[in-house]
Amino acid sequence: MLTNRLLSSSWARWLIYAAVAAFAVYKLSPALHAGDRLNGFDISGALVPKSQIAHGGPPRDGIPALSRPAMQPASKVDYLEPADRVLALNLDGDARAYPIRILNWHEVVNDTVGGRGVVISYCPLCGTGMVFDAQAGDRHLDFGVSGLLYNSDMLLYDRQTSSLWSQIRAQAISGPMKGSALSLIAADYTSWQDWKQQHPEGLVLDQNTGHSRDYSRDPYAGYENVATLYFDVQNRDERFHEKEPVVGLTVGGKAKVWPLSELAKVGQWPLQDSLGGTDLRINYRVHDKSVTIVDAKGVQLPAIPAYWFAWIAFYPDTQVFLSE
Repeated sequence: MLTNRLLSSSWARWLIYAAVAAFAVYKLSPALHAGDRLNGFDISGALVPKSQIAHGGPPRDGIPALSRPAMQPASKVDYLEPADRVLALNLDGDARAYPIRILNWHEVVNDTVGGRGVVISYCPLCGTGMVFDAQAGDRHLDFGVSGLLYNSDMLLYDRQTSSLWSQIRAQAISGPMKGSALSLIAADYTSWQDWKQQHPEGLVLDQNTGHSRDYSRDPYAGYENVATLYFDVQNRDERFHEKEPVVGLTVGGKAKVWPLSELAKVGQWPLQDSLGGTDLRINYRVHDKSVTIVDAKGVQLPAIPAYWFAWIAFYPDTQVFLSE
């Protein structure tokens, strides 16, 4: 136990030193930040203030996205624990799960599910797991990690035009695609045990990604337990802990968020609610910390798991569900 703590402490110090070094390189290198260019991207005329676009440390593609990754049958997966988190989706009977322990290191996966091009994205700093249709207008896009952030949230970029895309906004904020939107696809954020029970024949992202990473280690271990943020955000709200797990949804231009601590107080499921004129049914499985939101027809809606600070940063006027 002591040895583990010493190793963890040493690794934590290494991460701090690496972050300091990366920040120094960022500040001292004009190639990274020069006028209307940041990390090699043109941010002139961006839809958000340029001063609020932050360099996260890694260079462009320093966090390597995965494209058309190897998958393996759920029955053969032996590297996941029952409580491990997965971001999963099911399109036309093609059920796939993407473990967070892998997404922590890659953040973006370009894949084809049910014959449809999709983009699986996860921002460890915001706890936001979102799946998008890879088709934007008449373009099929392939995405990478820009190394840039807005409101502490990842900015993806498409390899076709080098436009920057805000994950939570699901919108291009700069480049030739500026103003274009990505369509969200409903996904499940749940435990490995829960997903495997529901989809025993499903496919799971293989940990043999072609990159040398220790997927058994969480590079953000402990981050969710402290209020400290690595990067500044424009809007804050102290009603909940900064890293309180929440699920958010936008309908008809309206936003609402359901803190998991409030859902845990509800005694009867499903919970009836509404947003933007749409009737909703919310189910919360406490053991798996999994929330599903469907409309009156039973169609699952693309709810977004996030930390409280991240949701409120983008939606300061959001409605907030309170149990009483």
